[in-house]
Amino acid sequence: MVKHNNVVPNAHFHKDWQSYVKTWFNQPARKQRRRVARSLKLSKFAPAPLKTLRPLVQGQTIRYCAQAKEGRGFSLEELRKAGLTSQFARTIGIKVDHRRRNKSAETLQRNIQRLELFKSKLTLYPLKAGKPKKGQVNDVVSS
Repeated sequence: MVKHNNVVPNAHFHKDWQSYVKTWFNQPARKQRRRVARSLKLSKFAPAPLKTLRPLVQGQTIRYCAQAKEGRGFSLEELRKAGLTSQFARTIGIKVDHRRRNKSAETLQRNIQRLELFKSKLTLYPLKAGKPKKGQVNDVVSS
């Protein structure tokens, strides 16, 4: 019999604490596995560009306004001046942001040149061999 107002001893020292501990020793191996998987995936789409084309935009705040960064997508005006439609641009790996407005002529010209450079380097292969299509970017004629 326990006298006085003492705590009832109830120490659980034999719990299986190792099963509740989360370790992270497999992180370097997972990083390596992800890198290998990415490179294999890119090799499957070999002639295609590695990333989608995004516009160069200026930072908005006082701290970042001197820096240019990649934006969400090209404006409809930039696409139109480069001779592309938004629907076709999306199919060839160009990001489109229909809400974006052009506030300065410099960034507009810079992004138009970016689109025209991309178009000049782009090669489209016809779906049916020997039947190239003419469009906003012509298919490659196989010889």
